Amino acid sequence: MKIKSKFLGEQQIDPETVLTFPKGIPGFETYQHYKLFHQQDGNGLYWLQSVDDEDVTFSLAEPSHFNINYTFILDNEESELLAADDPESLVIMLLLHTEGTSDTQQQLTIKGSIKAPIIINPFSKRGYQKMLQTIEQSITLTERRNEIALEETHSTQ
Repeated sequence: MKIKSKFLGEQQIDPETVLTFPKGIPGFETYQHYKLFHQQDGNGLYWLQSVDDEDVTFSLAEPSHFNINYTFILDNEESELLAADDPESLVIMLLLHTEGTSDTQQQLTIKGSIKAPIIINPFSKRGYQKMLQTIEQSITLTERRNEIALEETHSTQ
C-alpha cells in the first residue's frame, strides 16, 4: 500500500502495520488511521503519519528519552478501546510540538505534551491519546560517584 506524506514523501507500507485510533486524536478526530515511522539511527524520535490525510503528521518521542516515566490507570473504556489485555505491552509516547517558526532566526523550542501521552497497543494496532487531569511529579535522584583513590597515611612515631 502506498501513502503520501508532505513531510516524509511517498511511502510503501504494509497495511497490517496501520494503527487505528478509534476516537482519533483530539483536534483531528476524523483521521483515525496512522502509520508510525522512526529514524533508523534509533534516536527515539518517531513520526505518526495519517494514512487519511498527507498533511497530518505528528512528531513523537519516547518519554524515557526525557527521563519521564508514566504511571497511570486505564479505565475500562480505555482498556477496551486499546484492546489491552496486558497493560505491560502498551507503548507510551510523547507528542512533540515546536514553539517559534523556522522563518525567523530564533531558535525553535521543542516541547512534549506530558499531560496527553499517546498510548499504542502494538499487538491490536490500536492507539489512544489519554488526557491526564493531574500530574503528580516526583524526582528520582541517582547518585553518581566519582571514585577517588585514597591512600591511608601512617604516622611514624
